[in-house]
Amino acid sequence: MEDRIQRCAEKFGMLFGAAPAGEEGTDPEFMKILQRFIFGEVCYTGELSDEDRELVTVTVLAVNQTLPQLKAHVGAALNAGCTPVAIREAVYQCAPFIGFPKTLNAIAAMNEAFTAAGIALPLEPQGTVTEETRYETGLAVQAPLYGTEIADRYRDLPEVYAEAIPRFLTEFCFGDFASRNGLDEARRELLTVVMLAALGGAEVQVKAHVLGAEKAGNSRDRILAALVHAMPYMGIPRLFNALNAARAVWVQQA
Repeated sequence: MEDRIQRCAEKFGMLFGAAPAGEEGTDPEFMKILQRFIFGEVCYTGELSDEDRELVTVTVLAVNQTLPQLKAHVGAALNAGCTPVAIREAVYQCAPFIGFPKTLNAIAAMNEAFTAAGIALPLEPQGTVTEETRYETGLAVQAPLYGTEIADRYRDLPEVYAEAIPRFLTEFCFGDFASRNGLDEARRELLTVVMLAALGGAEVQVKAHVLGAEKAGNSRDRILAALVHAMPYMGIPRLFNALNAARAVWVQQA
């Protein structure tokens, strides 16, 4: 299928500045399968820009802790037109979902790629909150998309937890991270859906964030394209789980 091979060569060359695999190396057959599928087919499926696709890829690789590939795709994201700040924000916002240690690993790999590309660190700050405004700012982001769902769900816990858990979500996830500049709300929510899909076992949260991603301005086709693009990096079972969660939400809305 010459079209697929040609598309792979063009996309791979744009992203990595090199030709795709030939007969060199120890596993040329595997590399041809990988590259022709990802860069010759998946990269052309759906309505995502090259910048969006690379931010999706960076997000999945950060979640999966596949750090050598993350470094390579930070470089590809730069070549696709992503700003260093946008790439950094995609990695930073993984913290509430995968925890600080894994996010620090991803940041270290990202910064190695930035340094290799001659990008001075640290990048310019993007935070918008102070100690006094974390809650109010976070709530202003959270409430239009998610209402009081978490506070309502855990109201029956002992008082200290019923108060702390929703507050932590508002201040930490939405105040410290989702309110930051560098990525618009629609893109942040799209990447959050991808993040949760890549985690596996978070289908309840996938459902909530599919709705949030739509409210933030993403079309269903855009959400589907992001999940399909993530598939070669997270595997088919996690794609199917996320698709099933999204379809369940959409059926309820019909």
